Amino acid sequence: MTRFIRRYTKRPRRTIISLFASSSRGAHSKLTRTIIQQKIRALVSSYRDRERQKRTFRRLWVTRINAVIRENTVSYSYSRLINNLYKRQLLLNRKILSQIAILNRNCLYMISNDILK
Repeated sequence: MTRFIRRYTKRPRRTIISLFASSSRGAHSKLTRTIIQQKIRALVSSYRDRERQKRTFRRLWVTRINAVIRENTVSYSYSRLINNLYKRQLLLNRKILSQIAILNRNCLYMISNDILK
């Protein structure tokens, strides 16, 4: 049986992997095994943080809406506003409501007053 060298197939695979880690320092850009580990870790982190970003933006929108609503009336709160929106079947999501709250507070006050009546 003839002897063969596997270098030809390994080298292109390693160069493709090393392109991913070209911006890293030390062993993370030199050694194939650590490059693969870093790539897996980076992909896991990016997936996790995409999900986390959705949560943090929703929290930000809720906080903005609540702050603006409580300035207008003392007894009115975010949860009552959202509940009344659902009762009236007004389809305004939290992102749009927070933009209205920042850019045009009077418009949000008008919406909340119309819902209460």
